[in-house]
Formats: sequence, C-alpha cells, structure tokens
Amino acid sequence: MTAERVSQFDSSRTYSGTHAASIVGISYRQLDYWARTDLVRPSAADASGSGTRREYVYRDLLELKVIKNLLDAGIKLESVRNVFNYLRRHVTTDVASAHVVISGQSVVLCDGDHLIDAVRNGQGVLNVLPLGNVKQELDASIVELKRRERDAEVGVGKRSIAR
Repeated sequence: MTAERVSQFDSSRTYSGTHAASIVGISYRQLDYWARTDLVRPSAADASGSGTRREYVYRDLLELKVIKNLLDAGIKLESVRNVFNYLRRHVTTDVASAHVVISGQSVVLCDGDHLIDAVRNGQGVLNVLPLGNVKQELDASIVELKRRERDAEVGVGKRSIAR
C-alpha cells in the first residue's frame, strides 16, 4: 500500500476545523483558541458566528504543525506568537521551509549566513561561518600557490638557458 503524496498543489482543497485538528495532532479546543486569538486564522473561511465553519488550506495546516512542534519542544505559547509574527514578516516562502534552531527558550531562524533570534524580533543576529566556503577558498589558494611555484621554476629554467 503506497501513501498518497500531498503537496502544496492541493491548495484548492479545504479542511474543516475538526479535520485540521486531527491532521495536525491537536485538540479542536486548541485550534479554536489559536484561531480566536489570531495565532492562525483559517485562510479559506473564518467562523462568523454560531454554526459557521472554519475552513483551513494546506498552508494553514503547515503553520499549525510547526506551532505544535514548537510547543512540543517546550517553547512557550507567547514565544511561539513572537516567532510567527517574525516569520510571517520575513519568510516569503512557506513557514515550514524555514530552518529553525531551538535552544532552551530561544528560537533562532537560519537566514542565509545569519542566525536571527525570532523570539526577540530579529535581535541578537549572529554570523554563520559556512565551512564549505572556507574549504573551497583554502583549496583555491593551494592551487594558486602551486601554480606560482611552477611558474617560478619555469622562469628560473628559462633564465639559466638564456645565459
């Protein structure tokens, strides 16, 4: 039996609140609270009174799952709110495609060559030293040194022949 592969191209499909909660692995009560407090509002249809249904899209489910994972990792709900406010302003692709590092109560976003503290709204930026580039630069320098040494030997040989 093969698992059906779900992709972002499924974006036209909507999921009820009950299904969204079940898929993500949270209670409906959590989902309802997160929607009412603007942590994640359903993109397809929001509740507009008694008897109306929230309808979530795939991207909403991704955000809900990331939130659940952050909470499961011990991040406080208020910090999760700060992280998501930051991610929504600064990550242009799906939130789930961001690289996040969790250390204690810190949540750090890896953005290119920088680590940004998403809990503190981008404060505490650290630089990342990409070691792959260091190796490439070192290798290029060694090749260049060998080339200069070879050229110098050829030059000495030419001078002694010319005498």
